[in-house]
Amino acid sequence: MPDVHAYRARTTVETGRVGHPLLSLALAAMMDDVEAHSGAVYLLTPDEPVLEMAVMAGLPRSFAAPWERVGLSSPVPVSEAVRGQRLVWVSGEEQMARRYPRIAMVLPYPFALAALPVATRDTTYGAVYVTWPGSHPPELSERERDHLTAACDRLALRLRRAEEEGRPVLPEPDLSAPSATTVAGTLGTVEAARMVARLPYGMCALDLHGRISFANAATAELLGIPVSALLGTQLWASVPWLNDPSYEDRYRAALMSQQVASFVALRPPGDWLSFRLYPGTNGLTVRISRARAVADEAGAARQEDGGPGRLVTINHVLALASALTEAVGVQDVVELVAGEIVPAVGGQALVLLGSHAGRLHVLGHRGYADPHLVEHFDGMPLTSPTPGTHVLTTGVPAFFESRHQLEHLYPIERGTPDGLGAWAYLPLIASGRPVGTWVLGYAEPHPFPADERAVLTSLSGFIAQALERAQLYDVKHQLAHGLQQALLPHSLPSIPGIEAASRYLPATRGMDIGGDFFDLVLSHGRASAVIGDVQGHNVTAAGLMGQIRTAVRAYTTVGQAPGEVMSSTNRLLIDLGSELFASCLYLRLDPAHGTAVMARAGHPPPLLRRPDGKVKVLDLAGGPLLGIDAAATYPTTEVALTEGSVLALYTDGLIESPGVDIEDALAGLGERLASAGERPLDALADSLVRETEAAEERADDVALLLLRATGGGG
Repeated sequence: MPDVHAYRARTTVETGRVGHPLLSLALAAMMDDVEAHSGAVYLLTPDEPVLEMAVMAGLPRSFAAPWERVGLSSPVPVSEAVRGQRLVWVSGEEQMARRYPRIAMVLPYPFALAALPVATRDTTYGAVYVTWPGSHPPELSERERDHLTAACDRLALRLRRAEEEGRPVLPEPDLSAPSATTVAGTLGTVEAARMVARLPYGMCALDLHGRISFANAATAELLGIPVSALLGTQLWASVPWLNDPSYEDRYRAALMSQQVASFVALRPPGDWLSFRLYPGTNGLTVRISRARAVADEAGAARQEDGGPGRLVTINHVLALASALTEAVGVQDVVELVAGEIVPAVGGQALVLLGSHAGRLHVLGHRGYADPHLVEHFDGMPLTSPTPGTHVLTTGVPAFFESRHQLEHLYPIERGTPDGLGAWAYLPLIASGRPVGTWVLGYAEPHPFPADERAVLTSLSGFIAQALERAQLYDVKHQLAHGLQQALLPHSLPSIPGIEAASRYLPATRGMDIGGDFFDLVLSHGRASAVIGDVQGHNVTAAGLMGQIRTAVRAYTTVGQAPGEVMSSTNRLLIDLGSELFASCLYLRLDPAHGTAVMARAGHPPPLLRRPDGKVKVLDLAGGPLLGIDAAATYPTTEVALTEGSVLALYTDGLIESPGVDIEDALAGLGERLASAGERPLDALADSLVRETEAAEERADDVALLLLRATGGGG
């Protein structure tokens, strides 16, 4: 196999003056040999695994703009041809949607494509692709295959010769098809123009870039714009009321498919005009006439295009696909598909199915008057002869335009009428493996023309990727949530002389899980409390939180003083090699003597509410965050904790919020604590977290631990 990285000393691709048009001639001859409609030559860039388009023919370069430079690992045909050193054949719209959904999203039109490497036995120089209209047979003929392979081999040899002779091969101007000439010459051209001028309807010619190269007087009259203002402009740019992506989409569809396209448009205030686009190899001829009736004209357009027009434009489809990137969990995917995609494509009902352990499982559904109608999907073995299982196991979409068609092919469906009239069953394939099926239901019988099937198939690729991410997220979330639930105390121990209450609120963004923790420990007659916050919102943070909490308990049990507990935990965290840091506040309680000894490691200061209702921020001595400096020391502070006093220990999620000064937030927390009165401690805890709990978004977790001295601890 040729080495695709052996291009350091080979052909140089650089911009500049074009000499002998080696690439253009080779591409033109290749397209002529196989009667291709468009094509392009790519060359590998020096010292980069990148293919760069050097010349294009038959279509505006804007059609291929997203793929002018592509990496060798990109999921596009030319890159795959180079990687596999083989011809890549895409027979049409549906196959493009299944194999290359990104391309199908931008160019959802009926066309066939072949891509081949340009390589000698030991060096790869680039790749070529050519396209045919959608009328091309579904298989590439042996003659076409042989001609293309031979042409690419010849081009590779010429590129090698140019390299050996030190002649750089430069990018060349894109090729346009030559203008048609008349047998009668100039005189015939003039007479043809006179003939067209006498026609009662508009006639204009567009080049491959959509620019108007000719327009008759009727065109100017119908559009309300002089011919002189139209020439050289694009129709949808020079006519304001044609400035709509759907109209430009029809032009692109006609050029790509080489099939007649049409649309109707409203010329304000109330004139409907019909546009029919007749494509050729060098551009389009547009016939413009007054629409007899909008309904009739729209019906004619649908007939000519082979079915109903697309319900969504390219921009709309891309917007729907991008919306899926916002989905976090599986239910988010269900809501987005049901709320945005299903209505956009004209559907009324949805079932999203996943597979596990050889069976289908309903992940979500919408639009069914009786939810029990979808129960027959749940738990169905993948070996069952149903459309849902067949689509998932084969990866091939299935479209049923009527109930009769569905029941004829799958008699098993007769026993589960859902009141719908048509269905699309589409596989969800992500990373090369099936992850589920989505079932789209229509209230009435519904035809599925090729372009609509391509749109639905392309959307399936994006839904599959979103679903795969969402399922992974849900698994991680369940793991992290279960881990945290196991590591946080389910209840607080009863300690003589101390009443305690706690609250924990997860963040509303990210994994909804984090490293905030608290604990209350009674060991050998000594009571200790701890609160801390490990940075991060993931399984790693939750796991590290558990290790710190366990370490604090162990060091407390063996009788270490508060400062020693903090130092030992700090060294342990460093020895674990974690890149995460943690803040922590540890205190040893002595209710009998009305005191508490505290050590702090970069944690927010606690609040002390005295029996008279006054609140003080305890400015404690302390050391750095845990996990930074193995030699760090943590001084302690003794605080009076008289009967009726309340200590409020919290993590920074309680006082930090966007746009709020931290000092103001701390003062606000103190005011709420001061105004609480002598209410029960659980009610006090609820009042302190109420505002944070009600917030629509919490960027961080919140932990709160309240301790009230009740006396009688001797």
